[in-house]
Amino acid sequence: MNKTVGIRHEDKYLMERRVAISPKHVKKIIKEHNLKFLVETSPKRIFSDNEFEVAGAEIVSELTKAQVIFGVKEMPISFFEKGKTYIFFSHVIKGQEYNMPMLKKMMEMECNLIDYEKIENEEGKRLIFFGKYAGLAGMINSLWSLGLRLKEFGYETPFLKLKQSHKYNSLEEAKNDISEVGFEIAEKGLPKELCPLTIGITGYGNVSIGAQEIAHLLPIKEVSPTELLELKENKNLPNNILYKIIFKEEDLSEPIEDKYEFDLQDYYQHPEMYKSQFEKYIPHLTILMNCMYWNDRYPRIVTKKYLKVLFKDNKPKLTVIGDITCDPNGSIECTHKGTEIEDPIFVYNPHSDTYKMGAKGEGLLIMPVDILPSELPRESSISFGDAMLKYVKDIVTADYNVPFESINLPNPIKKALILHKGKLTPNYKYISEYLK
Repeated sequence: MNKTVGIRHEDKYLMERRVAISPKHVKKIIKEHNLKFLVETSPKRIFSDNEFEVAGAEIVSELTKAQVIFGVKEMPISFFEKGKTYIFFSHVIKGQEYNMPMLKKMMEMECNLIDYEKIENEEGKRLIFFGKYAGLAGMINSLWSLGLRLKEFGYETPFLKLKQSHKYNSLEEAKNDISEVGFEIAEKGLPKELCPLTIGITGYGNVSIGAQEIAHLLPIKEVSPTELLELKENKNLPNNILYKIIFKEEDLSEPIEDKYEFDLQDYYQHPEMYKSQFEKYIPHLTILMNCMYWNDRYPRIVTKKYLKVLFKDNKPKLTVIGDITCDPNGSIECTHKGTEIEDPIFVYNPHSDTYKMGAKGEGLLIMPVDILPSELPRESSISFGDAMLKYVKDIVTADYNVPFESINLPNPIKKALILHKGKLTPNYKYISEYLK
C-alpha cells in the first residue's frame, strides 16, 4: 500500500503561489494516517519550505520517489512518470485543444489523472474548489480597475484608494480598505454623472458568492434585472448608494421561438434552442462581473458585434468587465486571453478590434486574470485543503492496478478519475474525439 505523497512546485505562472495541501493539513494527515510527504522545494510558494518541514514533510528537489502527486495547475509534459497518479486542475474536460498534448502524454505513460473540477456529490455539485476566492479577488480587482478607468475619464473617486488583490497582505486588509471606501461613498457620495453606479453579476454559485461578499462592503442595494431597466427613469436616486443585480440563466437567454417559455432543464439540455437576451441590460451596467460557467454550446452574453454598436457614438455606461469565467473568445467574446497577475488588465477597442494592456485607451476595460485565487494564496489554499482533507488518505493509499470498477475510492473521487492506467474512464470517453 502506497503511503508517500508528493506536493509539486507550481511553474505554469510566475505568480502561482497556491498549494492543494497546506502545512496545517500535512501535519494533521501525518498524525492521523502516518503518510509521508515529499514537498518539492519552491522559492515562491505562499507557504515556505520551513513551514512544511515544521509540519513533518521532507523537502526535496524532485518527486521521483512519490507515487501520488498533488498539484494545482497543469503540469509540463516532461514531468509525468510511468504509472503514477496525478491530481490537479487539468482543464481537459471541455476538450481544450491546448491541453490535449499533455493528456496524450499522460495516456502514453499509463498515468492516473484525478481532476479537482470533477470531484462532485451525487447531485453534481462541486466539492473541492477555489471558486469563492476567484470571486473575492475578482471583485477587489474590478473595483480597483474601476478607479483607474474613471480617473482616465477625469473622475477622482474613492475607488482610487484600492489596490490589486495580491498587493494586500491578507483578505482582511483588503476588506478593511473596501469598507473605508464604502464609508466614504456613503458619506460624500459619487459624482452624479456616474449614478446610478451598477454592478451586474452573472451566476449565483461560489464565484458569485465571493464577488457579492466584497460588493456588500459598499453601500449597496440589490435590485432585480427588471428594476435595473427602470433605474434610469428615476431622477431622484441618491448618489451614495450602489446597485447590485444578479443575473440567472433566464435573464441571460430566451427561446429562439417566441411560442416557447424558458425552461431551465431544457436550456441545459438544448442550449442551441436559445439565444442571448442580455444585450438589453448591458447599457445599464457600470461593472459586469462574469461569474458563471460557460462552454461554446451556450449563447455568448457580450459579443464584439454588439460592443461595436454600443461604442458607436457616445461613451457608454459600461466601464469594466471582470471576466472571472475567463474563457478566451468565450461568453465575453472580447476576452481574447486570460491575463497574468503582473499585467492584469487591458482595454478593448471595439472599433479597431484591438487590445492595449493597462487602463488607458479607447474602449472597454477587461479584467480577466487567469489565476485569481492565487492573488489570495494563503486563505484560498487553506480553504481548499480543508475541503480536500478527508479524501487525501484514500487517494494516496488506493490500489490503482486493479480494474477501474474495483478501485476503492470515495465515489466523488472516483467520479473525478479521468484517466486510469492511461485510458479514459467511462464518463470521459467523449474526450477521445478531441484527441484525434
